[in-house]
Amino acid sequence: MEHPTVFQMLIKERRLQDYHRFRQAYEAAARELAETQGPASLRSCTIGRRQFVRWAHGDMRGVPRSDARRVLERMFLLTAEQLFSRAGTGPADTGAELLSADAAHCETTGRSDLVPEDVVMAAAHESARFAAEAERSNIGPHTMEQLDADIRRIVGTYPNRPVGPLFMEVRELRNRAFELLEGQQPPQYTKDLYLAAGILCGVLANASFDMGRYAAAETQARAGFLCAELAGHNGLRAWIRGLQALVAYWDGRPRDAVRLAASGRDFQPESGTAHIRLASIEARAYGQLNSPGDALAALRTADTLREQAVGEDIPGGMMAFPRAKQLFYASSTHLWLGGSQQLNEAEARAEEAVELYESDPLERRRLGELSLARMDLALARLGRGDLDGTAGTVHTVLGMAARRPTESVTKRLEQFGRQLAVHPVASSPTAANLQEAIASHTGRERAALPPGSVR
Repeated sequence: MEHPTVFQMLIKERRLQDYHRFRQAYEAAARELAETQGPASLRSCTIGRRQFVRWAHGDMRGVPRSDARRVLERMFLLTAEQLFSRAGTGPADTGAELLSADAAHCETTGRSDLVPEDVVMAAAHESARFAAEAERSNIGPHTMEQLDADIRRIVGTYPNRPVGPLFMEVRELRNRAFELLEGQQPPQYTKDLYLAAGILCGVLANASFDMGRYAAAETQARAGFLCAELAGHNGLRAWIRGLQALVAYWDGRPRDAVRLAASGRDFQPESGTAHIRLASIEARAYGQLNSPGDALAALRTADTLREQAVGEDIPGGMMAFPRAKQLFYASSTHLWLGGSQQLNEAEARAEEAVELYESDPLERRRLGELSLARMDLALARLGRGDLDGTAGTVHTVLGMAARRPTESVTKRLEQFGRQLAVHPVASSPTAANLQEAIASHTGRERAALPPGSVR
């Protein structure tokens, strides 16, 4: 076209000519508008293929109005009139001038939030892919450095990011690692690639577990363990055995959880906290089996291992087992064992865990784990008859779970609801209101789960 619209030039420049890619960026901008300016209805705003084609072909009668206008102006930082004007048809706006102004505005304001996150990450992935190809071999130092950086970013941000979008990003990165392994790489990179692929399978296993897809989680874990074997990495072997034990525990198979945790002890990790995690999972499973001697012994083992721990977890983030998590696993163990003394221990450990989690910066706070620690605290308070303290804690969890839902938190809320229903205070107005809030949340989350398994 002799005189394309500025919109046509911009989508070409930003590689948004594909309808699906454009719609993804458009919907992200709409969600951002809903959160920052409102109204909330913008969260569901999207663009149909036919409308996009008309825009992309310059087949316009007037300019977009209402919500579409606002979203487009958010995406491109230009007015709708500027976007759909013809480049080179008048002295006031020559497409190049508008493109330069757009770039200059982003550069001078210094605001990274002006571009939706998925577009920014897509651009980063494109650059990383180009750099990998520029090495003119299947793999080289830059590719491994980029893969390692991506993995560290993912495991570092996993605990407070929505699980669904992260799953898709990790899946793409894992596929990239598999593709590299299928090629001809220098021998020194093979183990590193297997380790990277094993970690990514482990993250996918954890995400599948968080979405309640236990069978898919176990399949991912088995693939991750095989990669750990091929990489010869004991830390990853032990961590994945812990994940398998955790799935068994939540699936109501405590004996399998004990067996898998014990199996993980066969692998002495290079550094980090994998064995502390194994002992803590074993303690909870023994608690579920009502075996107090074994459960308390496992808790003591975890404490001893904490004193002896050296070095950092690789790659850290969600794969590390911090003191706060150990404390809330201990509180769960005491709750399983029951009795007034164990309730007091459970409440003390849960309170300490919540305090430690809340001391983390917001951007690194482990939201799901914090919610589970609070559920332990709520159960301990309910056990000693503190209904007001219980209700306040559970309502806090409900608010957080609405922002980052996971299967574990939903299941704990359901378990709590069943216990509250048979408690002597069940008929009180406070308990009735709490039951209603729990039922509303868990019903909503169950309805939102997609059918089938996440592969």
